[in-house]
Amino acid sequence: MAAAAHSAILPRRGGIAGALSDAFWRHPGFLLFLLLTPPVLWLGIIYLGSLFALLAQSFFSIDEFSGLVQYEFTLKTYGELFKAQNLDIILRTVMMAAIVTLAAAAVAFPIAYFAARYARGKWKAFFYLAVMLPLWSSYLVKVYAWKLILAKEGILNWLLAKMHLTWLLEAWLSLPIVGGNSLSFSYTGTFLVFLYVWLPFMILPLQAALERVPVNLVEASSDLGAAPAQTFRNVIFPLALPGLVAGSIFTFSLTLGDYIIPQIVGTSRRFIGQAVYIHQGTAGNIPLAAAFTVVPIVVMGFYLWGAKRLGAFNAM
Repeated sequence: MAAAAHSAILPRRGGIAGALSDAFWRHPGFLLFLLLTPPVLWLGIIYLGSLFALLAQSFFSIDEFSGLVQYEFTLKTYGELFKAQNLDIILRTVMMAAIVTLAAAAVAFPIAYFAARYARGKWKAFFYLAVMLPLWSSYLVKVYAWKLILAKEGILNWLLAKMHLTWLLEAWLSLPIVGGNSLSFSYTGTFLVFLYVWLPFMILPLQAALERVPVNLVEASSDLGAAPAQTFRNVIFPLALPGLVAGSIFTFSLTLGDYIIPQIVGTSRRFIGQAVYIHQGTAGNIPLAAAFTVVPIVVMGFYLWGAKRLGAFNAM
């Protein structure tokens, strides 16, 4: 027995590897420091450092005569955001992001609820495949495909013509704000593409939250005489709210910063992402581009603050 116990004790390793192993075992905090230092440096220098550099650029200004950046602290660039044309860009982008987020929640909730409550086995696998499949294809391919679908010669116009509903589409496109020459050159087309591209980012968090809703609570609510609307309002929705907030953060923030979809599908009126791209590249007004990029950060900060005040993060 003593010989067996003695053989179970491994001999001490020699050399540098053995010394390091002993040092890490005696000082686990030092090992944790070595493991965390690279990602913390990456986060602090590359990510946060670039954000602070961007914020610093927004406090500079452009000399109107020479077009050169004046490296002097000023709030002049932020004042330019309140000019009519720039304020219009900000309001247009925030409104589009809010509408896309609300529409994504309305479309995603029944899909996620069905997958969480009723889909089993191969049908649940089919659900995940159907939701994830659009994410596997190229972002640009999806946007250009939708441009072809929404064009005057696209399949959607062809289908409406076969159903003798062209008059309805023309009436919609004649509206002053949402309309345009065609769906591919209108805010309606921009909204549809935004909704399609970001919808999986709303469905998956909602489905995960609804999976955690206990079935016995729903059944107890029904047994106590609650109508389906009351069960949804008092049981299902509060428990699914963290997933809804998580999905809305994705859809709202992604819509705020995107510039490719409005550039390909939409009117000539700019969004924040397009304004940043133009001022950074074509116009060369880096301070104004930096000030525009601060806007989504501030908007998302207020959004998260409001969600926290409403208790949306309490169940997370």
